[in-house]
Amino acid sequence: MTTAAPLKPVVVTRAEASDGPLSAELKSLGLPVLVWAAVRVLPADTSRLDEALNRAQSFDWIVFTSRHGVAAVTARLPSPPSGVRTAAVGRATASVLKQHGWPVALLPGEPSAAGLVAAFAASGSARGARILYPASSRALPTLAAGLTQLGAEVTTVEAYRTVSGSSLDIEECRTWIAREGVGAVTFASPSAVAELESALGQEDFARLLGNAPAVAIGPTTARALTERGYTPTLAESATLRGLAHTSLQAVNTGPPQKWRASPSSGG
Repeated sequence: MTTAAPLKPVVVTRAEASDGPLSAELKSLGLPVLVWAAVRVLPADTSRLDEALNRAQSFDWIVFTSRHGVAAVTARLPSPPSGVRTAAVGRATASVLKQHGWPVALLPGEPSAAGLVAAFAASGSARGARILYPASSRALPTLAAGLTQLGAEVTTVEAYRTVSGSSLDIEECRTWIAREGVGAVTFASPSAVAELESALGQEDFARLLGNAPAVAIGPTTARALTERGYTPTLAESATLRGLAHTSLQAVNTGPPQKWRASPSSGG
């Protein structure tokens, strides 16, 4: 009787410790985990956020694109302001809002900034609306620009900072890459894609994703990979659980054909 080969570990690139939520989801599925935190989330200068939340009832909507934005706002406003509706970019963010007792009035079919803009367009609720957007320091302009084009007055305030990870052991990463020991690589944000490529260098990043499937939590993160010449697998749902379950399938399936001809193409 032959014994099944042990599963290769899944890389977690988001900002979390070894007992973080994505790591826990992966381990619950029997997957070993390597935490390569390519990004860190830090507090921001929240003076503008504080000022905006002091007049929260002057807004018609507050839009959230991550759990970090939710955390920054709910730490200051435990209860949703009366008369202000809430929109979430996807189910994961909506779930965190609901855990804090904030009802979600608008949730797009596609979990992305563009999807949220489309949901506002379909609902007709953006024109003339005053919208507060507590954002990352690295937020792309897609959401604010899209809502503005729909006729909304958007106030974007920095709620948290996304910076490069400081505890990434590059030599250990390269050892895993050299022996082709990684089963899959998870990405939960475009920043994680950019920062891991920057930390490893294009050559090692290409080698990593040439031997291990890249699994993206949603379309925006997937786009950051495709723009660099890779073909990611999209999580079955834009949640950490969906990311974990798709990673298990990816580990069992293995990588497709080499995704990029050379490390310098794209990116």
